[in-house]
Amino acid sequence: MATGRIPITREGYDRKKAELDRLKNVEMLEIAKRIATARDLGDLSENAEYHAAREDQGMLQARIDSLTEELALAEIVDPSTLSTESVVFGSCVKVKDLNENKELVFTLVGPGDEDPEKRKILTTSPRGKGLLGRKRGETVEIVVPKGTLKYKIIDIFFG
Repeated sequence: MATGRIPITREGYDRKKAELDRLKNVEMLEIAKRIATARDLGDLSENAEYHAAREDQGMLQARIDSLTEELALAEIVDPSTLSTESVVFGSCVKVKDLNENKELVFTLVGPGDEDPEKRKILTTSPRGKGLLGRKRGETVEIVVPKGTLKYKIIDIFFG
């Protein structure tokens, strides 16, 4: 079990909380009904519907437990109150990709807010870890599964 606090925005926290509520109050009730219906069919030892519903219940409970732990460890952070002197949770980081000679902007986010298509990356990802704590003008090399990324940090802001 993790022991550190995990930064998350209010929006990310609310999204995870809503998912947890839906899983507990809608999906778990639906599975309970499926189990009851399957149980009424008779012999449980050969009842595929019953066993499938029980397996679904176990997987759903595991997801509920995971979300419950994530929410318990969450620390809601308002990125607008943080400094732009270095890259921190919530920062937008404008970099120049020195390998491809193009500029990119990444936003460092916590669980629940990630969206690779919008370049919202987790602070715990290799790229996120490599950018955290860096300052304007620094050049950073980040080892990722596909090789080594080389970025020069152009700007740090909140957007």
